[in-house]
Amino acid sequence: ENRAANASNKEISIQWYIPSLAKPSNDTETKVLLLYAYNTKPVKISNIKIFSSMSMFSGHLWIPLARIISLRDRLSNLKQQVEMLMQSSKSLSSAPEPASSVEQSENLKIIPSTNPKMNVEKVHLDEKTEEMAKKCLSEVKALLSVVPALSLPLTEIPFDVTLQSIGSLEDMFDPANGCIITEESLFNWIISLFH
Repeated sequence: ENRAANASNKEISIQWYIPSLAKPSNDTETKVLLLYAYNTKPVKISNIKIFSSMSMFSGHLWIPLARIISLRDRLSNLKQQVEMLMQSSKSLSSAPEPASSVEQSENLKIIPSTNPKMNVEKVHLDEKTEEMAKKCLSEVKALLSVVPALSLPLTEIPFDVTLQSIGSLEDMFDPANGCIITEESLFNWIISLFH
């Protein structure tokens, strides 16, 4: 079945639209349109003409393209940092004997995880990475908040940091593609920003 007609769980669907002429008239900077839709309960649409639901919501936001590109770069760096932390903690837990410096540098190479279980494990962040995450997430909050002027920087991370959640955020702010977010704690935080 088509995913657009069937959502078996809570999910947010994100799409970007880069208009050629339809940009807001008073702005000089290039803005793109973030289109979002989410459901808070499972949804199955069999006939779109007669469908109505109290658990589906949608909306849009105009966001400066330069800020999206900058944020995506920072999220990409954060994802690499999280991968390094995961690799180093994995190599420390699996190597009871001290390794030579050559072996250690090999263990710390960034190797994208192909193990789905590892992608959803909560990552324990060091101080530097936690600060990096708070800055990225504060920018996400500022971009998605209905009243950006009231959006204060985050003092704590509002969801479980996993490789999957950071990867989903990176995908979310890629204007060339859309994405679907299903992780519970990340889902809850993002929809709280849309209200």
